[in-house]
Amino acid sequence: MRMEMSTFQYEVVSIDGDYVHLRRLDQESEETKLVARALVPPEVAEGMKLKYEMMQYEIMS
Repeated sequence: MRMEMSTFQYEVVSIDGDYVHLRRLDQESEETKLVARALVPPEVAEGMKLKYEMMQYEIMS
């Protein structure tokens, strides 16, 4: 049985200490997702776009 892994795109809305607020780019919503900063690349900054795939975040070029 094969599981499908989804890919999501996020924008870094803000950085708050040890947490990052992310907004999905493929949904019309002002709601953000709170993620531990340790889970995103260390060089992340507000306004950057991230890709989430296979349980990992990476910066989109």
